[in-house]
Amino acid sequence: MQSPVTILGIDPGSQITGVGVIESQGNEYRHIYSESLRLPKGDLPYRLEKLFTGLQNVIAQTKPQIVSIEKVFLAKNPQSALVLGHARGAAMLAAVVNKIPVVEYSATEIKKTVVGKGRADKAQVQHMIRVLLGLRIAPEVDASDALAAAICHAHHQQLNQALAKRR
Repeated sequence: MQSPVTILGIDPGSQITGVGVIESQGNEYRHIYSESLRLPKGDLPYRLEKLFTGLQNVIAQTKPQIVSIEKVFLAKNPQSALVLGHARGAAMLAAVVNKIPVVEYSATEIKKTVVGKGRADKAQVQHMIRVLLGLRIAPEVDASDALAAAICHAHHQQLNQALAKRR
């Protein structure tokens, strides 16, 4: 039997960052923690500090073994994409300073893994997260997206292990 793995999923945002932690053992997932980190209005450096500190607290509480983060998408507004890139950087730094490896998946990859459709909408992702984790109530949208990133990595990790055994 495989040892359980604790995975921190992050859906980065400059205003709200989704955070979700699961424990994965084989094809079973257990919800550990989730929230939507709401960042204060104001100058970007202070919002990034709040994000970094919030993630440091989550890491200290949940002790994840790996971080799965959503890749940057191409935004219509270049300024928004740049700010999102800063948020991703702060999130990755929070993991790396704690010696936690980081993996990245596109939003399409995450949705396809969790819902079965790469163009699934937010409500479909929320529903599947609730079902897969056996939750009575679906977490907020951003937290659901973060949990989906964690489940995506758990699924890929399980698939890679199965392929390695066949070789």
